[in-house]
Amino acid sequence: MDGDTAPVSRICDLADRYGAMTYIDEVHSAGIYGPAGAGIAAREGASHRIDVVEGTLAKAFGCLGGYIAASANVIDAVRSYAPGFIFTTALPPAVCAAATAAIRHLKASQWERDRHQERAARVKAVLNAAGLPIMPNETHIVPVMVGDPEKCKEASDLLLADHGIYIQPINYPTVPRGTERLRITPTPYHDDALIDTLAEALVDVWGRLGLPLQYCVLAAE
Repeated sequence: MDGDTAPVSRICDLADRYGAMTYIDEVHSAGIYGPAGAGIAAREGASHRIDVVEGTLAKAFGCLGGYIAASANVIDAVRSYAPGFIFTTALPPAVCAAATAAIRHLKASQWERDRHQERAARVKAVLNAAGLPIMPNETHIVPVMVGDPEKCKEASDLLLADHGIYIQPINYPTVPRGTERLRITPTPYHDDALIDTLAEALVDVWGRLGLPLQYCVLAAE
């Protein structure tokens, strides 16, 4: 929720030292980072050191469902013992076909990844220029600090009701108390006009709610 990434290689070093398995969540990075969109572990050259990779067919791939990738023995154990898998159903063929097409496209096309990073950088630059309290990070996630659970929800409601913009409010227990924020995720297809409109809407809501324009993390309770 801060838009940060794990030190994958260093975690793998610890796992090697203590004989531990490694499990990585690439839900927010599959299709977006690394060579051919293979994720953060691939970007760090550590894919071969990961025992289980978790990902989603939503987000970058625009479909639904999720997956894990692992050795045949691990996958067989999950199929046999994981109740969350045993009591679910297979994805519809149309969804599988759409996800397969999306994966094949993003493996071959770099344009979306480059454009996505450029759009995220512009969102951060525009919101920072407007004085909004952006939490700094090096990914495409753009958290805007609120620091109050009621005002965070109210800000989200005002943006939707008065500006037609929906931004997910992130409150406790997803984040520590005192660090409530709005979480913005631009896409490659958000143009300059949409980004400028977003900044104007946020400034309006910030003013109406009396929210501070300087980034400050309050002490968690």
